[in-house]
Amino acid sequence: MSTRRNPHRPSVPTPPAASPPARPGPQGGARDKNRRERMKALSEAGLRLFVERGLEGVTIDDITQAAGVAKGTFYRYFEDQTALVDALLEPARRELLNGMEACGQALAVARDVEAMFDAYRAMAAVIASALLQYPDVVRLYLQECRGPAVGARVKVVEMARLISRHAVDITEKSHTYGLLRPIRPAVSGLAVVGAVERLLLAVLSGEDIGNPLELPDALTTLVLDGLRLPLEIAPGRRKMDGKPGRP
Repeated sequence: MSTRRNPHRPSVPTPPAASPPARPGPQGGARDKNRRERMKALSEAGLRLFVERGLEGVTIDDITQAAGVAKGTFYRYFEDQTALVDALLEPARRELLNGMEACGQALAVARDVEAMFDAYRAMAAVIASALLQYPDVVRLYLQECRGPAVGARVKVVEMARLISRHAVDITEKSHTYGLLRPIRPAVSGLAVVGAVERLLLAVLSGEDIGNPLELPDALTTLVLDGLRLPLEIAPGRRKMDGKPGRP
């Protein structure tokens, strides 16, 4: 039988060779434990240095030296410094964005001021929780979020833009049923983000602003008392141009 290949028959591509597992060893085994310990050492060293010096003031050599590992070890777990920053931000970013999405969903069905307060209060509680669970990550975010989107800071700026986008979306939902004053959502939403970020930085810097656990209710009341529509004005769909007396 001839073994010559039929030139009219399409060739079957050879499947690529299987790559070695990225995480060798059984979960919970010695190798897995060592891997987790090295990742933890690199993450903790990186976060500490980023907070102390800023993102641009830290190199991978600095991180590996502080973690007590070889430079090559860093690249076994992170592609570059940007990937490390992304991994550091992920838990707080996920919690904050999930809280903002939940607030937006609650506001989409809110029909009165009390329901609006409850939605904002729940979101404020999520922010307070993130602050308590990830204080250094929140500090890193606050220190870097207004810088240029270059290098490892790209991930911080991306997170800041997501938060701002959600804040504006939340404000638009509150406006839909006339629960807030007719101020453009892009103005009031971003103003609230700025106020919250300043308060968080004050807490982390040890400024005397009282009990941090009281912040969610205090902030919710302060913001919404300033933004909500006066009771004597009947709710309804309104133009959001910031001008008084306009329907």
